[in-house]
Amino acid sequence: GVYSYDKYSINNKKKISDKFNSIIIDYSEKTKDKTANSLIEVINKKDPTYSPLSLYFIIDNNLIIDQSKINSLFDLLISDTALDSEIKNLLIYKKALYNADNAQESDLLSMLNPIINSKSVWKSHSLYLMAEYFYVNNQKQKAKEFFNQIITLENSNLDIRLQAEKRLNRDLSE
Repeated sequence: GVYSYDKYSINNKKKISDKFNSIIIDYSEKTKDKTANSLIEVINKKDPTYSPLSLYFIIDNNLIIDQSKINSLFDLLISDTALDSEIKNLLIYKKALYNADNAQESDLLSMLNPIINSKSVWKSHSLYLMAEYFYVNNQKQKAKEFFNQIITLENSNLDIRLQAEKRLNRDLSE
């Protein structure tokens, strides 16, 4: 039984892989709608590898412009796909990044809270996104607080820490 199930899983993964690769190879400007629909089928299979890759391809190539549709695909992957916790956090971060230009402060914070309140490798990225959001919206004190959190964070990304320090020294020093 175990051998049969393992064989079935491997076969299923191979089918999804082959389908994803053929969709990407066949993509052209003329086949945008067909490609989008096919990639949505792959996303709906909830495969931990090819479903996120399908969503990224859709976003990178502007195959779907309806933001609510993209957000529902993000939600499907985040909620219903068996993903490693850091991959799930990456998806949450990318969803926030995707929505950052049009999101309200409370919506963006609620999206990023699972990461900000964790020890995820994406925490410094999320803090930086919020800091820049506040900076762009001329809320300098809030931006400064988020930049300072990055600097005091033990395992923050070094490039992000450097950018936060530059922003604090250059634009937010008193």
